[in-house]
Amino acid sequence: MGTAGPILIVEDDKNIASLVQTYLEREGFPTVTAHDGEQALRLERQCRPRFVILDLMLPRLDGWAVCKEIRSHSNVPILMLTARGEEVDRVLGFALAADDYVVKPFSPRELVERVKAILRRTESAGQAGQQVLAQDGLLLDPDKQLVTLHDRPLALTPSEYRLLHIFMSFPGRAFSREQLLNHLQLRGQVVVDRVIDVHIGKLRRKIEADPTNPRLILTVRGTGYRFADRR
Repeated sequence: MGTAGPILIVEDDKNIASLVQTYLEREGFPTVTAHDGEQALRLERQCRPRFVILDLMLPRLDGWAVCKEIRSHSNVPILMLTARGEEVDRVLGFALAADDYVVKPFSPRELVERVKAILRRTESAGQAGQQVLAQDGLLLDPDKQLVTLHDRPLALTPSEYRLLHIFMSFPGRAFSREQLLNHLQLRGQVVVDRVIDVHIGKLRRKIEADPTNPRLILTVRGTGYRFADRR
């Protein structure tokens, strides 16, 4: 799986931690394990993990606090584990910029597949981010964090820029509102799907010739949004 850092497993139930570790290592992922929140933060800073699997109910420091601290300095992918399935937990987890959420009991095999899918998405997005992205007169330069439309600079908010970046990195791919919320990384804020619709509306007014009949950011009914395929 390359020479990237290990996967950090943060789980106070040692049987669950061992099971997850076994399945990940079978797939070639090196792992390290923490059994409380304070140990998790020490290991995260020491080993710079490629991925974090984070239980919410931890001794010493809970998963919310651990996630918030990691997000203050790192964009490492985080998948949360919890025994509670209430929607409020899900919304708070995504508000802290967790990348996914699994409710116990879970299938270790499915967990590994989710880890792989998130790594494919985040690592390919990072690679794509090194390129200047262009389509239909719209140009996004990640190094300069500059967006122009027909050579005219556009003033975008940080959230609008992040949305446009992920859209232009993967033209034609449909993103759910939940995935887009994750990408915005609205740390410490409780957010709902409606936030995405508001940002999309403002972004369309800046980049579309006719915002009421968009040709770049397209609505995918029942799912979310996608950027137009390259022509």
